Amino acid sequence: MRLSVLKLMMVGAVISVGAGVVAVPAADPTAVGLWEQVDEKTGKPESWFKIVERNGAYQGNIVKIFFKPGEDENWVCDKCEGDEKGKPVLGLALIKGMQRNGNAYENGTIMDPRDGSVYRALMNLSPDGQKLEVRGYLGISLFGRSQTWNRLPDNALAPPAPARPPAQKGAAAPPKK
Repeated sequence: MRLSVLKLMMVGAVISVGAGVVAVPAADPTAVGLWEQVDEKTGKPESWFKIVERNGAYQGNIVKIFFKPGEDENWVCDKCEGDEKGKPVLGLALIKGMQRNGNAYENGTIMDPRDGSVYRALMNLSPDGQKLEVRGYLGISLFGRSQTWNRLPDNALAPPAPARPPAQKGAAAPPKK
């Protein structure tokens, strides 16, 4: 009798613990994160963007630029308007005001820092969250241009780990135990 009560208590404990474990669905991917924009002709990276969400609106700042030989690494937005005029392009918010609707982002703008032009914008996130189609357009989205950006690991911008100092020549080897 005592053994069966003990078994019954063990089964009840297992069921209670199992009932507390509920499968939590994974969060839907968002555009928040680090993205690489690639030159469509060469396939080489041109820039990295960091997209953040602030009060329901998504903004993308340029956080790294891969300059070609001879390009000015201190590039400023001479043709931008307002507060952005004359500011370094690195760090500027080029994507502004995007609002999420599932995997689509709409009602925002994107600026071309080469000429200061501001276009209406759409973004579409792939279901796996690894690709972002970014489209800038005038008037209706039919009259525009799209690029596909690739998600980067969030730590890609982290500074490299410090190098270990080289072993000193002539230093005695540590004694073996």
